[in-house]
Amino acid sequence: MANTMWGGRFDLSPAQIMEEINASIGFDKRLWRQDILASKAHAAMLAATGIISADEEKAISGGLDTIANEIETGDFNFSRELEDIHLNIENRLKELIGPTAGKLHTARSRNDQVATDFRLYVRDQIDEIDGGLAALQYALAQQAAAHAATVMPGFTHLQTAQPVTFGHHCLAYVEMLSRDRGRFADARARLNESPLGSAALAGTGFPIDREMTAQALRFDRPTANSLDAVSDRDFALETLAAATIAAMHLSRLAEEIVNWASAQFSFAKLSDRFSTGSSIMPQKRNPDAAELIRAKTGRIAGAFHSLLMVMKGLPLAYAKDMQEDKEPVFDALVSLKLGIAAMTGMVGDMEPNKKAMKKAAGQGFSTATDLADWLVREAGLPFRDAHHVTGRIVALAEEKGKPLAKLELSDLQAIDPKITQDVYSVLSVAASVKSRKSYGGTAPSNVRREAGAG
Repeated sequence: MANTMWGGRFDLSPAQIMEEINASIGFDKRLWRQDILASKAHAAMLAATGIISADEEKAISGGLDTIANEIETGDFNFSRELEDIHLNIENRLKELIGPTAGKLHTARSRNDQVATDFRLYVRDQIDEIDGGLAALQYALAQQAAAHAATVMPGFTHLQTAQPVTFGHHCLAYVEMLSRDRGRFADARARLNESPLGSAALAGTGFPIDREMTAQALRFDRPTANSLDAVSDRDFALETLAAATIAAMHLSRLAEEIVNWASAQFSFAKLSDRFSTGSSIMPQKRNPDAAELIRAKTGRIAGAFHSLLMVMKGLPLAYAKDMQEDKEPVFDALVSLKLGIAAMTGMVGDMEPNKKAMKKAAGQGFSTATDLADWLVREAGLPFRDAHHVTGRIVALAEEKGKPLAKLELSDLQAIDPKITQDVYSVLSVAASVKSRKSYGGTAPSNVRREAGAG
C-alpha cells in the first residue's frame, strides 16, 4: 500500500530497502515534545486567523495532548512505515479525532515543521548545557576558594616553569567555560527565529500570522526568508562548533586529572564514585570517567564535521540529505552533557595532595624567574643581563644538586657580587606565588577574590 500521507502520486509501496534508508523515526522520535508544541501553536494560529474553526482547534489540541501523554507513558506505537515523528503523530491524531486531523497541516510542510522542531530542540539543549557549565564553574570556583594558597608547579611544555596555586589553575578552566557559555549564548541568539509558516520553501498563500506562532514558541521573530528557513542548518553547526570547543576544554582538564591521579604525579585523588578498578590488578584505581570524557571529544568534533559535509553541497532549498542532520547533533549534545556532569562530579570530589604538589613546585628551579626579577629590581640589572646571571646560577645549582634556596650566599656572589642576603626572600615557592599580584596573576589574594566573584 502506498504511504497515505504522500501516496496520492504513487501506486506502489516503497521497496523494503527504500523504507530502510528513508525512515528516521528510530532517532527523530526524540523530537516529539517539540513537534507537539509547535503543532499546538500552529493550530491555535490557524484558528485565530479563521483558517480552521475554534472547535477544530480544540479537537486538534486535545488530541495532541492525548498523544503527548501516550508517549510519556510508553503507550504510543511508533511505526517505521510512517517514516518520521511528524507523520507518526499526525496519523495517531487522525485515529483519535478523525478527518479534522488533516487540517493541522494546512499552511505548513514537513520542511518548515522539522526546521522548527529542530531549532526548538537545539535551543532546549543549549539551555541545559549552559546550566551544566555553570555548575561545573561553581565546582571549580569552590576548589579555587579552598585552595587559593595551595602551591603547585605551573608547566610549559609539560616542564616545570613557575609556581602557581591550585586555585589559580582551577580558575583558568572557569574562564574557558565562561567563553564556552558565551559561544552557546551567541548560537542560541542566532537560532531563535521561527521557520514555522515558511511551508515547503516559498511560504504560503493562506493568511497566516507568523508573528503569533513565533511568540507562542518563544522565538524572537519569524525567519525573514522562506528558502533559507527550511534549507539551512547553520544553527546546528554553530552549536556543534561551540560543543566541540567546550568538549576540547573538558578534554584538557580530563587529561590533567588523569596525570594528577597517577602515582607518578600524585597531585590529586579521585573518589571511589569516579574511579574504577582492574579485573586483574587489585591495586589499581583508574580515572576512567576522565578518560571517557577525553575520548568523547572525538565523537563530538566528528559530529560537527559530519553535518558540515552533509550541508556543503546542497543547493536551495530542502534535500533529503538533511535527514542526516539530527543523529550527529543528538549524539554530540548528549555526549557533551554527560561529560559536563561527570566532570562536575569529579571536580567536586577531587582531593588535592598539597604535600606532593608543593614538593613538585619546588623542583626544576621553578623560582628562577623570581631570582631574575630580584636582580632587576634590587641590583639594577637589565632583564637580559639578569636572565644570563640567573642561568649561570641555575647551572651551578644543578651541578651541586641543590635547589636555588639552598645555595650559599658566597656562591651566588661569586657569580654576581650585587646579590645580597635579601635574595633568599624571593626563592621560596610560597613567596613566589604571593608576589604575583598583577591582575590575573596567581597570588592567593587574587584567587580568593576571583573565586568569590565566580
